[in-house]
Amino acid sequence: MGDDSRTNKTGAIGSYAAIGDSFTEGVGDPGPDGNFVGWADRLAVLLSDRRPEHDFRYANLAVRGRLLDQIVAEQVPRAVELAPDLVTFCAGGNDILRPGSDPDAVAERFEAAVVDLKAAVGTLVLTTGFDTRGTPVLGLLRGKIATYNLHVRAVADRHGCPVLDLWSLRSVQDRRAWDADRLHLSPEGHTRVALRAGQVLGLDVPADPDQAWPPLPARAPGEVRRDNIQWAREYLVPWIGRRLRGESSGDNVEAKRPDLLPLD
Repeated sequence: MGDDSRTNKTGAIGSYAAIGDSFTEGVGDPGPDGNFVGWADRLAVLLSDRRPEHDFRYANLAVRGRLLDQIVAEQVPRAVELAPDLVTFCAGGNDILRPGSDPDAVAERFEAAVVDLKAAVGTLVLTTGFDTRGTPVLGLLRGKIATYNLHVRAVADRHGCPVLDLWSLRSVQDRRAWDADRLHLSPEGHTRVALRAGQVLGLDVPADPDQAWPPLPARAPGEVRRDNIQWAREYLVPWIGRRLRGESSGDNVEAKRPDLLPLD
C-alpha cells in the first residue's frame, strides 16, 4: 500500500470530492430525497463530524454507468479544478465487465488519470474491485478483476496513494451486503465500505466493517435456483440488453453534488 501518513491527520481534511460510477454515486442505497446516499456520502459524514461546524465541504461527481474514459473526461478535470484535500477515485470496473476488455490497457489509462489528480489534490485514495467469488455471472470475471486490482495496487505504490481494498473486505461476501440486482451494494453494504474507508484514512470509526453478520437460516437448493432465475429475468437480461443496445443506466444522469458544499 502507498504511503498514507498524510491521511492520519484527519483534522486537516476540510474538503472531499468523490469520483466514480454507480458504486460511488451510491446506487442501491436510496435516500429520502430521491437521490442515492452510498458509501462516499457516509464517509463524508464521518469526516464532517471531525470538523468544526460548517467547516467541511463535499462534492460527489460520480455517475452510474460511466466507463473509465468518461470519468477521466468529465470528472477528473472537475476534481482538479476543485482541488480538495481528499479525493477517492474508483473507476474501471464497468470497463472490466465489458466482453473483450483488457485490464492491462484499462490500468494504463487509470494511471494517467492518477498522475493528473495527484498533482492537484491533497490525498488521493484509490479503490480496488470486490471479490466476485460465488457471484452468478460476475464470478466468471474474477480473474480479470483480480488482475486489475493488482494494477491498482501497483499504481498506488508508485504514486504514494492509500488503497481502499474492497477485495479483502470479507463482510461484503454476504448476500445481505448487496441490493436485489446483485450488482450494487445494499445500504448496509455501503455502510461497511464507508467504515473501511474511514479506517484507511485513520479515523476512529464507530463500528467494525468486518463485523460478522447474524446467522441465516439454511436455504433449500430449489429456493436458490428460483431466486437465481427470478434475478436473471428481472435484472440480468435487461442489463445485457442495455449493453447490446449501447445504452447506459447513466444516460441523461448528472452528478448529484457537482460543487464542494457543506453537508446539510
